[in-house]
Amino acid sequence: MPNAACDTHLVSQTLPETAERPRHLALAILLIVGGALGLLASFSLTQDDFTLLAHPDAQLGCTISASLQCGQNILSWQGRVFGFPNPLLGLMMFPAPVIVGVALLGRVRFPNWFWLLFNLGHWFAIGFIAWLSTESIYNIGTLCPWCALVYAVVIPMWLAVTLHNMATGRYGRAFISVGSGLISWVPLLSLALYVVIALEAQLRLDLISQLFH
Repeated sequence: MPNAACDTHLVSQTLPETAERPRHLALAILLIVGGALGLLASFSLTQDDFTLLAHPDAQLGCTISASLQCGQNILSWQGRVFGFPNPLLGLMMFPAPVIVGVALLGRVRFPNWFWLLFNLGHWFAIGFIAWLSTESIYNIGTLCPWCALVYAVVIPMWLAVTLHNMATGRYGRAFISVGSGLISWVPLLSLALYVVIALEAQLRLDLISQLFH
């Protein structure tokens, strides 16, 4: 009987961990892919920034039309809010999700304070890109392709990490059901936010007509 009780205890500990593995795997892949694409965009924007410093009249590869380009964003004050080019922030911050994703694949367990601190970085990122996208569309009058890639990866990573923390009780018991219920909806929620940004850009900049001229 003691052995049976011990086996039951081991099963009760193993089942939740087994049930969590698909969720952790999906989160790990999202963080690795999202972080890598964010690094690509940040590196490309940094290269373009150096190109414009050396040749202010250079034609950048990201220039598709007058309203679909990176040059205006790079040269604007919004492009260097902290006194240096914004892409340098990406080069510093996007390695973090890649490292965390790889660690999750290796079944590394992080303490609660780490997850909350990691999530805080995503809250900063989503707030920053919300402001930047608004400034870009309504004040600068452009949609930067590489910036749009950053928006595209930050949104699902922010949603996934935030809802994961809610589902695991790191925001308190009151949010567990919310996180558990919404975490499988991350792709659809991300798509909805993509549509909002795309509609804003189209209504303000009429990008579609420019693409066909």
